[in-house]
Amino acid sequence: MSRSCASMRSRRSGGLRSRRPPGKQRGVALIMAVLIVALATMLAAEVGFRGYLDQRRTANMFSLDQSFEIALGGEAWASDALRRDKMQSSKQDDFTEEWATPIPPIPLEDVGGEFEGQLEDLQGRFNLNSLVSFDNAGIGQVNQPAVERFQRLLEILELEPKWASLIADWIDSDNNPGFPDGAEDPVYTNLQPAYRTANMPITRASELLALPEFGIERYRRLAPYVTALPSDAKINLCTASPELLDALVGGSRQFTLARESTKQSRMQRCFPNKQDFEPSLSGLPPDQRQAVQDIIDESSDYFLATIWVTLGTQRFTLYSLLYRSDGANQVRPILRSYGTL
Repeated sequence: MSRSCASMRSRRSGGLRSRRPPGKQRGVALIMAVLIVALATMLAAEVGFRGYLDQRRTANMFSLDQSFEIALGGEAWASDALRRDKMQSSKQDDFTEEWATPIPPIPLEDVGGEFEGQLEDLQGRFNLNSLVSFDNAGIGQVNQPAVERFQRLLEILELEPKWASLIADWIDSDNNPGFPDGAEDPVYTNLQPAYRTANMPITRASELLALPEFGIERYRRLAPYVTALPSDAKINLCTASPELLDALVGGSRQFTLARESTKQSRMQRCFPNKQDFEPSLSGLPPDQRQAVQDIIDESSDYFLATIWVTLGTQRFTLYSLLYRSDGANQVRPILRSYGTL
């Protein structure tokens, strides 16, 4: 009996030693509960954050779609203004006409934003594609008189005239670099990363940034004075900058120095028209005078519509190149870009 009692005491004491005290068990349960709550909080925060991002992303996409549709309405408005202008005065395009007045900010009450825009005559700029003449077969050769005019414009803007030959080589069809400042594929394929010349007309003036070492600062200075249009587009004297007018007449600076008087005259009529401009050509040799007369006009077919739409904190910009056909009296967009020109 003593043995059985001892055995029972031994089993009883061993069982007691195997069980944890109640205080320790409650501590483990509390830690597990805290961990579960923390994980649930993190999960809820992540779900909420992702839901917020999805809502903002959806709102932004919806706002972008709204802005685009509103901008297209502004483009149609600009096209209609150009169409009416052609019907009223088909011989001249100048700064006294309706299209030249910017659209002031117009509130968009239904969507809580505003809309504004402007039209610009691109034929008042130097056409970079005129540096090369293309025949019916699409073969382009450097137009040396145009290169010389562009060199004078660069000098007036205090830029190196060498860029005229570099741009002409970028556009022309051959692979023979102009002398002394030209550059063709051998120059561009040695760059990092390597690329080749376009050897075709450009569609945007921003292609100038592809020229080696041209840089953003030169582009910002030159951009307001150049454009990329079909090579046969003429220069509109009524809207051309004084710098471009001086480049046409040999770089004499007469229009640049008379900038303010030119601006005042343009508030009343087309200035200079062909008759006003004729005396400025008297100092040129007959062949150069005729070459300039062949590329100037008093009307335009290509306009740049810039539309800004602001909805909430977002601002959407549409650039639309509009072509106004002469015979059909129609205006249609031929190139659009968003955000950057």
